[in-house]
Amino acid sequence: MANSKSKGKRGELEVASMLRADGYNCRRGQQYSGANGDADVVGLPGIHIEVKRREKLNIYDAINQAKRDATKSGTHPTVFHRKNDCEWLVTMPYTDWIDLYREWEAGRGEE
Repeated sequence: MANSKSKGKRGELEVASMLRADGYNCRRGQQYSGANGDADVVGLPGIHIEVKRREKLNIYDAINQAKRDATKSGTHPTVFHRKNDCEWLVTMPYTDWIDLYREWEAGRGEE
C-alpha cells in the first residue's frame, strides 16, 4: 500500500511540475488540506484533475471518480494517467471536451 501511495504522490508531483513548466501555477491539491474529493492537482481554473499512475487502470472508474468530485466544484473532470515508460495522457468526457473545444475555437476568431 505504501508503494502505491508513493507512486501516486510521484505522479501528482510529475503532473504539477509539467503544468508549471508550461506556465501554470499548479501544485498537489491534497498536500495542504487532505480533504476527500479534492483534486489531485490544482491550479487550472475550471479543471478538476485526478492523477492515476498505474500499470492497469480502469479508466471508467477513474473518470467516474473525477466526475463525482468535479460536480462539487462545477469544474471539468479530467484524468491524467500513464503507465511506466509511457507518456502522460488526459481523458475526459466528450461533453466536457466539446465545451472546451468550442471555447478554444471561439477564441481563435479573434486572431
